[in-house]
Amino acid sequence: MSDKPSVLFVCVHNAGRSQMAAAWLTHLAGDRVEVRSAGSAPADQVNPAVVEAMKEVGIDVSAEIPKVLTVEAVQASDVCITMGCGDACPVFPGKRYLDWTLEDPAGQGVEAVRPIRDEIKARIEGLIAEIAPEPEA
Repeated sequence: MSDKPSVLFVCVHNAGRSQMAAAWLTHLAGDRVEVRSAGSAPADQVNPAVVEAMKEVGIDVSAEIPKVLTVEAVQASDVCITMGCGDACPVFPGKRYLDWTLEDPAGQGVEAVRPIRDEIKARIEGLIAEIAPEPEA
């Protein structure tokens, strides 16, 4: 186990919410946190409206590929944040689980994705403050 916290974001398709959350955490926390994302039923590609919405804030997720949720990914993570995957997410003792209720961006345009993106950013900022705050100068 490394000394930095690890976070796994899980949604059904790993094409929208979990991809945005992983990208925000990587962007805002840098190498202070290990980041994973996965889906219980991964899509073929990241939602194009999500790619566009993230590009607007300077984060490129166009090369990301939805990944299938594995037991190993959950076991290797300190915090597992689910976003609508329901019972498909395996539960292990000693892990911290959070369930973020967020609108699903699937099938929506970039206008509908922007508020979801911004809500995820705010939640990620709170998570970072809790699990990986900036080191004291």
